[in-house]
Amino acid sequence: MGRLRYCFFKFWCLLDPIYFLCSRLEYVRDKENNRDIFRVRLTKYKGREIILSDGTKIKKNDLLLKIHLHNVYLMKELNRFKSEIQKGRYIYSKTEKGLPNIVQYLRNHSQFHNVKGIIGITILNKGSERLGFETFSIQNPFYKWYKLLTFTPMYLIIQYRFDSLKRPPKYLMMSKEKLLKLYG
Repeated sequence: MGRLRYCFFKFWCLLDPIYFLCSRLEYVRDKENNRDIFRVRLTKYKGREIILSDGTKIKKNDLLLKIHLHNVYLMKELNRFKSEIQKGRYIYSKTEKGLPNIVQYLRNHSQFHNVKGIIGITILNKGSERLGFETFSIQNPFYKWYKLLTFTPMYLIIQYRFDSLKRPPKYLMMSKEKLLKLYG
């Protein structure tokens, strides 16, 4: 890792615990009670109405479980790999292994019956359909720009190519029923 990237990474490591406390995120744990790649929180959806492929309608103020990849953990791990293909496979594998833990988290949550699905925002969305997610463009240009700006430091730490930043951030969504069917 180059010196500048290393400094960015160390700075991010210092900020992450503060971000974690301020964002109301919770760790998802596996069956052995180890932390997972995911951190989550309940959120009220604020975007445009979306109808998922299974017919689930997501409207403004519907309750969703927002999923966040644990970026510091991810950055440490991804720096072991040279190619974007290896990095993509690693993210895919960790996500696939973590989704059953999301199901368990959701089933144990007091708001389980009110949650309509899960949502995430990422520029790392290639292959997400194979995991059961549906991708949707972010319509608000200011929010899209803001999300791209927040993803840029992490992406520069784990990537060597600036052209990869041309991918716009997207919503990833999956209904609760589909999540339970695929990973429950």
